[in-house]
Amino acid sequence: MESVYKEALSLDEQDELSAYRSKFISGKEKLIYLDGNSLGKLPAESKAILERSVNIEWGERLIRSWNEGWFTKNAELGDKIAQIAGASEGEVIITDTTSVNLYKLAHAALNFKMGRTRIVTDELNFPSDLYILQGLVKEFGEGYELIIVPSRDGMTIDTMDLKEAIVDNTALVSLSHVAFKSSFRYNMKEITSLVQDKGAMILWDLSHSIGAVPGELNESNADLAVGCTYKYLNGGPGSPAFLYVRKDLQDKLSSPIWGWFGDKNPFDFELNYRPGEGIKRFLTGTPPILSLKTIEPTLDMMNEISMERIRKKSVSQSDFLIRIAEKFLYPLGFQTGSPMDPEKRGSHLSLRHPEAYRICKALIDPDLGETVVIPDFRDPDNIRFGITPLYTAYTELFIAVREIRSIVEDKLFLKYSLKREQVT
Repeated sequence: MESVYKEALSLDEQDELSAYRSKFISGKEKLIYLDGNSLGKLPAESKAILERSVNIEWGERLIRSWNEGWFTKNAELGDKIAQIAGASEGEVIITDTTSVNLYKLAHAALNFKMGRTRIVTDELNFPSDLYILQGLVKEFGEGYELIIVPSRDGMTIDTMDLKEAIVDNTALVSLSHVAFKSSFRYNMKEITSLVQDKGAMILWDLSHSIGAVPGELNESNADLAVGCTYKYLNGGPGSPAFLYVRKDLQDKLSSPIWGWFGDKNPFDFELNYRPGEGIKRFLTGTPPILSLKTIEPTLDMMNEISMERIRKKSVSQSDFLIRIAEKFLYPLGFQTGSPMDPEKRGSHLSLRHPEAYRICKALIDPDLGETVVIPDFRDPDNIRFGITPLYTAYTELFIAVREIRSIVEDKLFLKYSLKREQVT
């Protein structure tokens, strides 16, 4: 393994994004963090922003801060996300949670396409998305149906299977751009065109791609999108989500939740709701200012670097991890859980093993070895490795594979219980 380690060292030395690693807080323990596709690291600047926001903006300026930047922050940050997502100014805004935003936009689409009663999704979609769509079918009532397209291999969705499900009666197709388990990535342009050719609307969930895959919302003419900010955008646990509505659709659609921040002028305090102009009509309640402000440092970094450069490193590191996993882990019973073609893959990789859960438990045990490695487990047998180019090093990927090899070869995972923790 020595030659591979030297290769990893060399790749880290050549890494043009290596300077950004120091912009994130790593903590005191010797830790390799490969779960940024689930919860991103804390940017050092976000910590400083929080301290300033608490001590000065809230502590000293108090309510005056609403007129000193708070009130417009969700729209300003929305425009920064738009650059990453391949959208235009005024097409993205930060508000609520991903699930709430999905509900708002899916509801708006079903109303806009009244008379069409089919919703299409796939079985690789995030369960919360499926729950929202199931609830909408029940809410809209008789005649409405949700079609869940199955996967033939457990990793990908065949385009022809999706196409067959999109009939003339389809109102909405709602898909994750990148699948949360396998990292399968749809061709956004192809699928958007396929959906719109049938007269339906497309709603993309960008939660597992935003900040890791270059956005192409405008380029693909996508109708609607949602996404979270706590994965690759490093906004912190529970940081608010965002939504996108193509500009020509904004005044044609109506949000089902009429909150005061979505009113044309909230501080008129009118008793009858008047939808705000453009994307702002999809706001609801008061934004969580402290959580909102932690998102900005990563957005600024990504727009400074460009998503193309970030994606280039992501593909390089993913290919490196695949190559060394094939060499050192596949002989130990591991199998691929993600597409091998980077054009069909996001920025995390799944490796499958019958003992995946206990292997993960061994990796995160600080008493087992010198280095703690944190990936994550997804049922039934997936170990997910998040490639987060702003702070992941090639040597970290090598050490993670070396640790896994040792745990499996020496059967160290056997000392851990099969009983699942609440959060895996």
